[in-house]
Amino acid sequence: MKRMCGFVFAVSILTASLWAQQTKNPVTTVVKEILPRQQKNLVSAVEEMPADKFSFKPTPAQMSFAHLVGHIAESNYYLCAKISDTAAPKNSELKETDTKEKLVAGLKASFEFCSAALAKVDDSTLGDTIQAYGGHDAPRAWAYIALTNDWADHYSAAATYLRLNGLLPPTAKK
Repeated sequence: MKRMCGFVFAVSILTASLWAQQTKNPVTTVVKEILPRQQKNLVSAVEEMPADKFSFKPTPAQMSFAHLVGHIAESNYYLCAKISDTAAPKNSELKETDTKEKLVAGLKASFEFCSAALAKVDDSTLGDTIQAYGGHDAPRAWAYIALTNDWADHYSAAATYLRLNGLLPPTAKK
């Protein structure tokens, strides 16, 4: 099974790579293609977790599931704002103590912001300098890479939290 998943992932990447070579904006186009799948998986994972498990932490040192949801939304707003050179909406901050409904709605809103932000960009600004985490200069391309890495990392964490609570993550369901 692992071999098949790796094969499917490799074919998917190869297909995206071949397609991206045929477009003027391969980087932004591929990120825009990745967004709906990651949005679906992350939102579904958060919706799967019962409300009474949002305070769950795998270990005392780790963040709660609710904190993870807020962190995902915050990351989406921050990176998509950097990518599109637009301001994230005011009052978009989620708290660990917010209800499941508010956290789900906030996560969905962060993906809507990313969708709108990514719709406005192309590869022409990838080399522009932005202020990254910690205030250091980085090329705008950094934000695209960080965004897709974050989606993968955050889904992996959410899937682990679900499994530790006896639940299947969305991608493990038939």
